Amino acid sequence: MRKILLGLLSISALLWPQEISGSKQLLVVSTESWSASTGKLQRYEWIKNVWIKTGKNIDVKLGRNGLGWGVGLHTTPKNAKFIKKEGDGKAPAGIFSLRQVFGYQPFVIEYPYEVYTVSDHCVDDVKSKFYNKIVNSKKIKVDYKSFEHMKLSKNYYKYGIVIDHNHIDGKGAVKGAGSCIFMHIKSIATSGCTVMRENEIKEVIKWLDADSKPLLVQGTEEIVDMLIKEVNRVYIPHKK
Repeated sequence: MRKILLGLLSISALLWPQEISGSKQLLVVSTESWSASTGKLQRYEWIKNVWIKTGKNIDVKLGRNGLGWGVGLHTTPKNAKFIKKEGDGKAPAGIFSLRQVFGYQPFVIEYPYEVYTVSDHCVDDVKSKFYNKIVNSKKIKVDYKSFEHMKLSKNYYKYGIVIDHNHIDGKGAVKGAGSCIFMHIKSIATSGCTVMRENEIKEVIKWLDADSKPLLVQGTEEIVDMLIKEVNRVYIPHKK
């Protein structure tokens, strides 16, 4: 059942223009406080000039130390108290595009998809030129000491989404601002990712549509309203 966007956001949301961003899909993750490691995910679609709720709320876990402002498509407040940093155990707050979906085997969906193997690494070593990039370690000269395996013995990354956090086209990542941020499968709080059950993330992945330029809007309940107001000031390049 689909419902007009009410409750989580103010009624004024119905009047917010979105044609500048061009986004027609939102993943909205909200928490009760900056220190909370749990939250709710709700999907929305832009239909007939209003944001419409689709699907049920999904209970999610986030960073074990809550949230901090990340590097994304939003404007970070000048007086921001909580800023995401490498290794701080916080999930990024803000507005982010979704770079790609990934998994351990082929999966037919309407979104860019990568199959990762044991040689694929996400680099979290701030000294590496590959910082915050996913690389195939067999095809490069490895200059890093710290990384995440993109294929694990456990199924945490069996299905996942790469969040475009701290990834600035043509400029590279801001050193130390946080790396390797995903949505994936897990039942406990993380180092900075947003996680849920396998059936839930598969449902989200199947829903994603590249032409709809989906965005992740993530923050406390207090700032989610502010973030969505900013969606109409963000230009999202078309990605294939």
